[in-house]
Formats: sequence, C-alpha cells, structure tokens
Amino acid sequence: MAYSPDEEKFLIYWEANRERERRISVQLLFGLPYGILFSIPILVNFLLGRFWYKRADAVGLSQFNPIVLVIAVLLISIFIAVLNRKFRWEKLENQYLELKARK
Repeated sequence: MAYSPDEEKFLIYWEANRERERRISVQLLFGLPYGILFSIPILVNFLLGRFWYKRADAVGLSQFNPIVLVIAVLLISIFIAVLNRKFRWEKLENQYLELKARK
C-alpha cells in the first residue's frame, strides 16, 4: 500500500529524528515552556491569595518559606515538561510503527 505524501514526509523526518527527540535534554528543552505555563497559575494563585482572605494570608506567611515555593514550582515545571514531551514522543513513535507495519 502506498503512503500519502504527508506520511512519507513523516517517515523520513521520524527516522532521522526519533533518537534525538527521545533524549531527556531535548525533551526538557522543548517541553519547558509547557511546564512553565502550567506553573504560572500556581504562583498567581499564591500571590493573589493575600488579597481575598487576610487571616489565612497572615497565618500562611508566618510559616512560609519562599525557597519551598520556588523549588516546588521548578519541580512541577520540569515534571510537566518531560511528561508532555514523552507523551508526544510515544504518540509519534506509535504512528511511525503503525505506518511501518502497514507497509
């Protein structure tokens, strides 16, 4: 069965780039914007929380360590970045294997 032009382009691209995109460093580099977009609402929620409930803010800030928040946001960003790119890699790899099996 013949491939469509798009499928042929995908096969050529994926055969050339599948190992490169599998590396953690590439997944982290290209996935980090998604991770940061996921983490920004956490920071916004924390910063805006002090305006809507004063007592909780006073209690929370008395026991608050900003380093913990920064580390948590960084860890969440990295986790989401790698998870997103691994999921994308698995999806493209599955598509590649299906096209190869169809041949």
